[in-house]
Amino acid sequence: MTMGAILKNNAIAGNKSRTIDYLRISITDRCNSRCIYCLPPGGVQRREERDLLSFEEIVSFTNAAVATGVSRVRITGGEPLVRPGSAELIGRLAGIEGIRDLSLTTNGSLLSRHASGLKAAGLSRINISIDSLSPERFSQLTGGANLGPVLDGLESVLAAGFAPVKVNAVSLPGIEDDLDEFVKLARELPVHVRFIEFMPIGKRVGGLWKFVSRKRLLQKLQGYGRLKPVASPGGAGPARYFQFDGARGTIGFISSMSDHFCAGCNRLRLTADGYLRNCLFSEEEIFVKPYFAGGRGALSRVILDSMNSKKFDRRIVNPGERTMSQIGG
Repeated sequence: MTMGAILKNNAIAGNKSRTIDYLRISITDRCNSRCIYCLPPGGVQRREERDLLSFEEIVSFTNAAVATGVSRVRITGGEPLVRPGSAELIGRLAGIEGIRDLSLTTNGSLLSRHASGLKAAGLSRINISIDSLSPERFSQLTGGANLGPVLDGLESVLAAGFAPVKVNAVSLPGIEDDLDEFVKLARELPVHVRFIEFMPIGKRVGGLWKFVSRKRLLQKLQGYGRLKPVASPGGAGPARYFQFDGARGTIGFISSMSDHFCAGCNRLRLTADGYLRNCLFSEEEIFVKPYFAGGRGALSRVILDSMNSKKFDRRIVNPGERTMSQIGG
């Protein structure tokens, strides 16, 4: 039996009935927006480029993760497309045998110039963060960003043939005022709008905002017409989906706070500076850079250790110092 087969069997056995098959990789902590729920008011100290994992290290780590049973990979940031060569990296990852779903989360501002290249590189799916469809509120939430380029980016990924295309909106107070436009988007385009309850990640950010619950938004959305539960359009996340009669897209909810889904969590996270985390709500992490010297076997073993130490009943224990932009969402 090969090392890969042994590790896969161990991963499944170690976690009983649950397989950890989803890896989120942050390739940069930099972003061209300053979203108020992501960064503290004074900002954060950015890592120097020399402190980030190289593309070669990211590819090596991903190969090792696939050997442990990972088959879904998502590229995140910061804003991943601000890192030069991101499309090239995606092409290299798409060529790894065993990855059956390769996706990207982006703020959309640079997509209009990258969509066709990302499609050609082998990217499977794209999620775009759009917290408001009001230009004024969008600018307030993002620290002055312009909504126009983001909507251009959404149009470009649809034109490039990506499917499904998901739009993520963090449910902060005031989001109810945007429901008209979000409902219109889900009715008229093959777009899957997901409302994500705000998670208090990072001590300097977590206490500043309150989330709007799935129950509250669902009640308000039912005023727009009959919503019926539907299957997920694809992906590995915990969202629950609904659809209006005749709509081309869907409405989804990720209720990370009011109805936490730790018991079904199937993911690990690799930060841009080389720390492996098996829980978003815990400061526990493993610095992986020293393991590259030992090759794929050493990396696979540390990944397997992280999988097998993952807990499935964790609430928010310690928000830690790292913000969402530093972890990778």
